[in-house]
Formats: sequence, structure tokens, C-alpha cells
Amino acid sequence: MGYLAMLGFTVLGSFWLEVVLKVGVLRRVKRVVLTISPIAFLFIVWDLYAIRSGHWYFDSRQILGIYFPGKIPVEEILFFAIVPLAAIMTIEAVRKVKTDWKVGDEK
Repeated sequence: MGYLAMLGFTVLGSFWLEVVLKVGVLRRVKRVVLTISPIAFLFIVWDLYAIRSGHWYFDSRQILGIYFPGKIPVEEILFFAIVPLAAIMTIEAVRKVKTDWKVGDEK
């Protein structure tokens, strides 16, 4: 449950930005998926390799015990979606507050 709690704190710590500052990240689902998916895929492949090689494991006392193929816990898959999404929301919140900060995708 520790891993899930950490993910919960990540959600609480950043997802409020979507509501309060109206950063609009969740309205651009396609953009978010195209941004996160390639990197998440690479890290999941890396996890699969590390688990299979015995270099990486998950403490059974810290997870729910629900696994995807390759013995990857559901929390690990969620991590690769939630943490990058939280980072995107955070950077978009900074952009919203600091209006003179241009990153190249402004219209």
C-alpha cells in the first residue's frame, strides 16, 4: 500500500492545479498520451528486463499484489502515467502564472 499512497500524494500534490489554475492538461488527452506513452513504454520494457534478470523487484508489503504480465505491479504502470502527468501539470501551472515564459508551442 505504500507505493499506492505515494501515487495518491502525487495526485493530491499536483492535480489540484487542473482545477484551481485551470491549466487544461486533462482537456488535451491526445497530446498527453502522445507525450507520455513513448517514454512509459521504454521504462516498462526496462522494468521487464530488470525484473526478469533479478536486478529489480517490488516489496510485496508495499504493493497491492495485482500484476501485469512480466510481474510488473499495477502501481508501477500507474507510476509511469501519474508522475509524468503531474510534472506536465506543474510546468503548465508555472507557465500560467509566469505569462512571459514562452516554450515554443504558443499560438
